[in-house]
Amino acid sequence: MEGGSARDRLEQALARIADPDGEGARTVLTVYADAAREAADAADERAREGRALGPLDGAIVSIKDLFDVAGEPTRAGSLVLADTAPALTDAPVVRRLREAGAVIVGKTNMSEFAFTGVGINPHYGTPGNPADRARVPGGSSSGAGVSVADGMCEIAIGTDTGGSTRIPAALCGVTGFKPTKSRVPTKGAYPLSPTLDSVGPLARSVEQCAKADAVLAGEAPWEIEPAQVRDLRIGILAGEPLTELDEIAASRFEGAVAALGRAGARLVDAPIPALEGMARVNELTTIATAEAYRVHEAQIAARGLDYDQFIRRRIEGGRQASDAELDAMLAERGKLAGAMDARMAEFDALILPTTPIVAPTMAELRSDEAFKRANRLLLRNTAIANFYDLCAISLPIPGDGLPVGLMLFGRHGHDRRLFAVAVAIERLFEPA
Repeated sequence: MEGGSARDRLEQALARIADPDGEGARTVLTVYADAAREAADAADERAREGRALGPLDGAIVSIKDLFDVAGEPTRAGSLVLADTAPALTDAPVVRRLREAGAVIVGKTNMSEFAFTGVGINPHYGTPGNPADRARVPGGSSSGAGVSVADGMCEIAIGTDTGGSTRIPAALCGVTGFKPTKSRVPTKGAYPLSPTLDSVGPLARSVEQCAKADAVLAGEAPWEIEPAQVRDLRIGILAGEPLTELDEIAASRFEGAVAALGRAGARLVDAPIPALEGMARVNELTTIATAEAYRVHEAQIAARGLDYDQFIRRRIEGGRQASDAELDAMLAERGKLAGAMDARMAEFDALILPTTPIVAPTMAELRSDEAFKRANRLLLRNTAIANFYDLCAISLPIPGDGLPVGLMLFGRHGHDRRLFAVAVAIERLFEPA
């Protein structure tokens, strides 16, 4: 998206959405053309008068389909909610965006109820991956990733329960951020797992993500002071997270690690015993699945046939955990998060490939078995951050071919430090 006035940039975004040869119809499910033009014109007037509201004033922003917008139903990518009563008020994050002068262009497609990392939606269509339209975009914030990569917006706001901002960012070649959960309110976002849900941005750069994150968190604007790569101590998560890498992901991750080493970063293999605890807690069913079942139980009983049946089966797996067992899972998670925080104090960041595989083709996922395997692999590494309530960011790793993401984990509550590390690595990856 080229520079210029907010109105000019908005018109470019609207043209991308409306392009019959593009992915707009499958990417942006609701377009706010008239309201966005009014907001863009207001931002331009403030700019001319020297009274801009901050760094997001006039930015073209999309929001995921699960955020409340006053006066319309909150679909969450489903048919079940499409005819429900309209929201009475905007979600807090939507209100904060408007107050910051952001121009909200539309609501983006998603995996139904935000419950796969693949990004397929049988109800509203699946937006094709910008790198190869035959491939999935990643989920659950599928439309968010495509809307940024295809120039339908400058910043997209998604949610992340097990990787849903970072997976589409990695597969679509953009940047995606998951904050420490408590920093950004999830009220007014249709819940998947109240314990794990978080709200974060996708954009073309770390700086754009940081600006959006400050607005979402209700914080004053701030400038990133980049870390010095040569001063960084970076842990490479050992064990299962580095297994089952496809050839492209493995090669690109090796290249990223080599670049960090050449720049003087201190790279250390970092086995994390607490990861075994995560597997143990999620052995019966995952926390996300157990909590999702409690959100959806009555709705499935009433309208289960209207669900994406893969999503429905996943959610119904949550009935395996009793209330007492779920309470025990949450208590154990709290203990493990404390142990993880103590371990992470030794590092400026931990790194992994965001996903161990590149985006699969839609044709490859026609069987249940193939879909389940891809979904498991896409979520496997990213879900670590949600379980331990870390902050995390996915950066595109430069290279030829399909996009691959480098994921950085930061300590709980150390989001600004993670941004400082991330922008330094982003600059390291820029062409000389």
